[in-house]
Amino acid sequence: MTATDRSTELIKTAAQAAADKLAHDIIAYDVSDVLAITDAFLLASAPNDRQVKSIVDEIEERLNKELDAKPVRREGDRDARWVLLDYVDIVVHVQHSEERVFYALERLWKDCPQLELPADAVATQGKGAEHAKAQAAADEGEGDLDGELR
Repeated sequence: MTATDRSTELIKTAAQAAADKLAHDIIAYDVSDVLAITDAFLLASAPNDRQVKSIVDEIEERLNKELDAKPVRREGDRDARWVLLDYVDIVVHVQHSEERVFYALERLWKDCPQLELPADAVATQGKGAEHAKAQAAADEGEGDLDGELR
């Protein structure tokens, strides 16, 4: 089973919205083969709480306006360190860069296929992705972070 066309459309629109608000380390995974509750995850990062909120608001507005999609659940608004938007077909995670590195969701879903994203969204790779890769390497015994992330 693979992500539906609707899920892919939601992911691409959400990724572009995140990129337009300067999110970084945007990546999407097709989790439909391993999870029955959703088709895809979108992960994005921001360097501060205010930008996390801005990205989340833009994603929600764009998906509503362009694709008539509204989240069934929105969590994490109070602290804006990790906000989750659940659209049933997709789940969007927008994390503060520190949370992104600490929780390393990429490590959990690394065996799932990545979904193709708009070129603008892919071009927003930042420091968080490098830390996540370093963390994954350290977890596999290939490197040592020496507390650099905390």
